[in-house]
Amino acid sequence: MTGHKEPSIAEPSPLGMLGQQQQQEASPISVLKTFIENENIKFQELNLFNEPQIPAAIKTVMVVGPQYDLSDREIKLLHDFWNKQGRILLLIDPSAKTPKLNAFLHELGVKVNDDRLMAFVRTGIEELALIRDVQARFLGNSPVTKRLAEVRAIFFGGTSSITIESQRVRAANIQLQPLIEAEKGYFAETDYNTNDQAKLQADAKKAGTAPLTIGVSIEKGGSADERVQMNSSRMVVVSNATFIQNNALTQDQQALDFISSSTNWLLSREQLIGIAPKIPKTLTFSLNESALRSLRWTILIFMPLIFVVLGTAVWWKRRA
Repeated sequence: MTGHKEPSIAEPSPLGMLGQQQQQEASPISVLKTFIENENIKFQELNLFNEPQIPAAIKTVMVVGPQYDLSDREIKLLHDFWNKQGRILLLIDPSAKTPKLNAFLHELGVKVNDDRLMAFVRTGIEELALIRDVQARFLGNSPVTKRLAEVRAIFFGGTSSITIESQRVRAANIQLQPLIEAEKGYFAETDYNTNDQAKLQADAKKAGTAPLTIGVSIEKGGSADERVQMNSSRMVVVSNATFIQNNALTQDQQALDFISSSTNWLLSREQLIGIAPKIPKTLTFSLNESALRSLRWTILIFMPLIFVVLGTAVWWKRRA
């Protein structure tokens, strides 16, 4: 989905426009796009402003970190799509103010809290450092994350906690399942803009030990038995939108595996959920001036000198 300053999936054209170089930047989620397309899934941009309804050909709507809230009309289109057994992958940027989108989630029993997850780590005997990047683990109780059970991943940038209200929506046949929890030691800070270390340390000490959820699956109309296939509405929600961007992906690609599993679950392709093969990456070397000088001497002097020495040795042996 586009139209709310979400990251574009379009790639810049190699051709100039009217003799001038285009200024369009590369997509910040190009690695994810390539990764998902390799699983025979087609990406296309969708702007609800231009659509009377979400087209029937679209099986899953992916909403990545909207910076502005959806309009009432867009929320209605998304709501109608959900009620028609639609599938949605929603990555929330907690720094953006999206009350209407949050209200849509709250209606389904998922409350995105106005806080940020933080933790203090000891860097010395009496020194503590505040970290805002969240180390979290995937839970194995859901078909989405069963193959990723207990795998750890770093969620860079701001991440908020999610409250799951299963009892409130159970009568509507809505099942909620936590997918990702922050590691022990993190706390949810509501005064997240303060730099008062003493206050933050006090809040950390007062924080409880309850697990902090940052990812959840929602299913309406499905069966609790994984062996029973039923038509249902499905959604995956994560309270972080930067962990899938190119500059945040780690070599172990846990984020890509999670999005792949989520997408396959949303598309009812559970048999394809697994640890996907790694993306091949170009191997590059960075050499400083000293290393380049050494390499130049090796190529221009020492390597030819080896053949000169061998040739001289052979000539001397034959002459003797």
